[in-house]
Amino acid sequence: MKRGFDRRIVIFVTMLLLTGCISEMNQTGFEESSEKITITIMHNWTIEDGKAVAMRRVLENFRATHPDVIVEEEGLSTDGLKARLRTLAAADEMPDLFVMWPGAMTKDFVKGNLLQPIDDMLDSKPEWRDHFIPHALDDFTVEGKTYTVPMNLAPTSIIYYNNALFDKHGVKVPTTWDELLVAINRFNEKGVIPIALGNKSNWVVQSTIFSTLADRITGTDWFKRAINQNGAAFTDPEFIRALELLQSLGTMKAFQPGFNSIDDNQMMQLFFEGKSAMVINGGWAASNIVQNAPKEVLDHTHVTILPAIHGGGGKARSASGVVGTGLGVNKKLDGARKAAALELFYALSGPEGQKATLDGNTLVSYNVEWDKSKANPMFVELYELIQNVEISPVYDGKLEAVTVEVMNNGLQELLLGADPLSVARKIQETQAAATAK
Repeated sequence: MKRGFDRRIVIFVTMLLLTGCISEMNQTGFEESSEKITITIMHNWTIEDGKAVAMRRVLENFRATHPDVIVEEEGLSTDGLKARLRTLAAADEMPDLFVMWPGAMTKDFVKGNLLQPIDDMLDSKPEWRDHFIPHALDDFTVEGKTYTVPMNLAPTSIIYYNNALFDKHGVKVPTTWDELLVAINRFNEKGVIPIALGNKSNWVVQSTIFSTLADRITGTDWFKRAINQNGAAFTDPEFIRALELLQSLGTMKAFQPGFNSIDDNQMMQLFFEGKSAMVINGGWAASNIVQNAPKEVLDHTHVTILPAIHGGGGKARSASGVVGTGLGVNKKLDGARKAAALELFYALSGPEGQKATLDGNTLVSYNVEWDKSKANPMFVELYELIQNVEISPVYDGKLEAVTVEVMNNGLQELLLGADPLSVARKIQETQAAATAK
C-alpha cells in the first residue's frame, strides 16, 4: 500500500516537472512566448500626410498581430531625425530600425559599422526583391551588399502650381526659363507670392531647386566628375552660372520676404492659403497637399518641372531625386529581436507596405497594381509626369556630408547677396579636402 502511494507521488511530481518544462519551452519560442520582445524604431512619420498615416497604421497593425513584441517608436521631424541619427551614430547607440537616406548617409553608416545587410532576407523573398524598379537598390548597396530597400520614390524638385491664380492673372504656366521670369514679374505686380519658400532648414533650396537648376546647366556627367574631383571643379564657369541664376531668383523677388526664416511646413501653408502661385517641393509634398490643402486649392493644383534653360548642358526633361528613404537595421541586432525587427521591416517595406504608401498618395520605387480611379487627380498627374521624367542626382545624396553643409549654408548666403564665386570656392575647397582623405 505504501509503495503504491509512493509511486503515485513520483508520477504526479514527474508530470508537474514535465508540464513546467513544456511551458518553459513554449515561452522561448517567438510565436508562443509570454516573455515580451522589445524592438525600437525611429522615423519621421509625424505629420498628417498620407505616407505618415499609412506607416503609423502599419505599425499599429503589427502590434495587434504580434502581441509578444513591444514596438517602442520615436517620431521626429525630418531635420530632427537626421540630426538625431548623426548623434546616435557617433555614440554607436542606434535604434534597432531607423529611417535613413540613400547615398551618402548609407555609405557613412556602413563605414561606421552601424548597419547589417539584408541580402539573405531579399534572397529568401525573390517575389518581393524582383518587383523594385530598375536601379532602386543601387544607392543602398555598398561594396556589393544591400542594406535596405526604398520605401518610396522621391523626386525632390516638383513645381506645384495653383492654376486658378495663373488663370486669374493671365499668366502662362512656364515651360522655359524666360517664361518663368515673366510669370514671377507678373505675380509680383499683382501682389501674389510667385514661389513660396521656407529655407530655414537650409537643405530646402539645395534639394528642391538648386540640384535641378544646376543640372540643367552643368549636366549630370560634370557633376559626377566634380564629386570625385576628376576633371571638374565647383569653381568652373558652368557651376558659377548656376549659382548666379539661383541668386537672380532672389534678386527679382521670386520668393516672399523672410524665406530663410520659415521652414518648409510654413512654406506649404502659404500655398494652402492661396498666397503663392507656386511652391517647389519634393514628390512627398503631394501627400501633404491631398491630405491638408483646402478643397479650393487642391482642386486647382497641378504639377510640372523646372523649365528648360537655353544653352544648358543638362536634360530639360529631368528632375533631381532619389529612390526614397529606407529602414536601416542595427548591426548589433541578433536572435529573437532581430527576427522580430525583420518582420516589422517587411511589414513596412514589403509589398503591403509599398501599396499602403502608394494609396497614401506617395510615389514608390516598387511595381504595384494600382487603381488610379480611386486616387486624387493631382497625385495621378504627378505619377504620370514622373513616368516621363529622368531622375538626376540630388546634391545632398552624393556629396560628402561636410560639403553638403557648406553648400546649404552658402546657398542661404547667396540668396542674401553673397558673391557666387566666393560661395563656389568654399564648396570646392571642402569637397577637395574631403575626397583627399
